[in-house]
Amino acid sequence: MTRAESVGPEPKRALTDPEARALASSVRWRIIYLCDHEPLTNRAIAEALEMPPATTLHHVRTLRDTGFLEALPARRGNRGAKEIPYRTTDKLTNTNVGDVTDPVIGAFTTAFGQAPLSERTLLHGTLMLTAEEMSELTHRIDDLVLEYDNRPRQPESREWGILVASHPARHVARRQS
Repeated sequence: MTRAESVGPEPKRALTDPEARALASSVRWRIIYLCDHEPLTNRAIAEALEMPPATTLHHVRTLRDTGFLEALPARRGNRGAKEIPYRTTDKLTNTNVGDVTDPVIGAFTTAFGQAPLSERTLLHGTLMLTAEEMSELTHRIDDLVLEYDNRPRQPESREWGILVASHPARHVARRQS
């Protein structure tokens, strides 16, 4: 799992301008997620995103040039053509990505909308919590996601997109009874 905001003991470095521009695209976030668990060729990325290969190649090269994807050794495809698989690097782990809310949510909602309705899960609502309770909840969710991500892969495993987000709800004055 790509851990853009994981907590660690070392201070995270800031993005360079080219890196920030690279992460400002929801398409590029989708590519980062696609290549996180298994290397994919540009052709496979284009098919998964339902986009022309020339378009995805532009995004793949941008991510490769900024270090968020790495090219693996070339191989021969089914028709003998040279294919280059790409995989997500761990660069996001020690980088403060700043506010990438819009492209990350955009990437998730696009993929969510393309999934069959029967396979989508949505949980939303509000909780009344202190700041300390909210911090505890965030850490527990983070630990739970890491626990599942670190489990051994089963042959029938498939990739599931998840998005956990929170925000302070707009304060509404409560009527006294």
